[in-house]
Amino acid sequence: MEQQKQPFNPLLAGLAALAALFFVFPLIGLVTGAPWGHVGSVITSKSSLDAIQLSIIASLSSTVLALAFGFPLAWLLARGQFRGKALVRGLTTLPMVLPPVVGGIALLLAYGRKGIIGEPLNKATGISLPFTLAGVIVAESFVAMPFFVITVESGLRAMNRRLEDAARSLGASRGTVFRRVTLPLIWPSLVAGTVLTWSRALGEFGATITFAGNLPGKTQTVPLAVYISQSSGKMDEAIALSLVLVVVSLVVMIFTRGRSRTS
Repeated sequence: MEQQKQPFNPLLAGLAALAALFFVFPLIGLVTGAPWGHVGSVITSKSSLDAIQLSIIASLSSTVLALAFGFPLAWLLARGQFRGKALVRGLTTLPMVLPPVVGGIALLLAYGRKGIIGEPLNKATGISLPFTLAGVIVAESFVAMPFFVITVESGLRAMNRRLEDAARSLGASRGTVFRRVTLPLIWPSLVAGTVLTWSRALGEFGATITFAGNLPGKTQTVPLAVYISQSSGKMDEAIALSLVLVVVSLVVMIFTRGRSRTS
């Protein structure tokens, strides 16, 4: 069935255009202000490459943790019935609205050397999370995983569960139902949640600098490198690194958006 064409609304179109330009103009400013003559040399410097490499490792690790732990949590919130479910959902999604610096302080009080978990962990194993790569991954996971959980939970809630029931009535096992019915139906949500998680982890700043510090070559991710470059007056370096984040994020989101729509 063909979709009925909506009549043109000049007011709606004008407001939509203004909204789009609101997002486009900062990107235009970034592109026009870029030091194109030596962007390559800035990006390929040792400090920039270290920051890029660390950002990739930490953001991908955070995304893997979201897949491993966030999916069961999303499943429980979508399908489970237990007391305190609303509270669990609220606590899980709280980092989405918390100021990142507040999240970083909370992480220090929980997983720092004197934290309620960090102190006994350090005494028992000698492991200390703050100011390490593991600390960066923990901080990014804390602020990014909720995006995965809430997106996948929405996908699970929206799917037609009668299709799963029909497959079971035909003798399909739980594993077969999940692989052949559930997973294809929630695939767009799964892809969207993964991309949102990775993008949020890649751009994380406040919780990371508070919990893991800003140690070049050790915990300094690209957003932290941009902040230091801008603060020290090295605007060319800050703009070049910002372009890296913009280009990578834009390409990945457009690609995955197209793939999820055709799935």
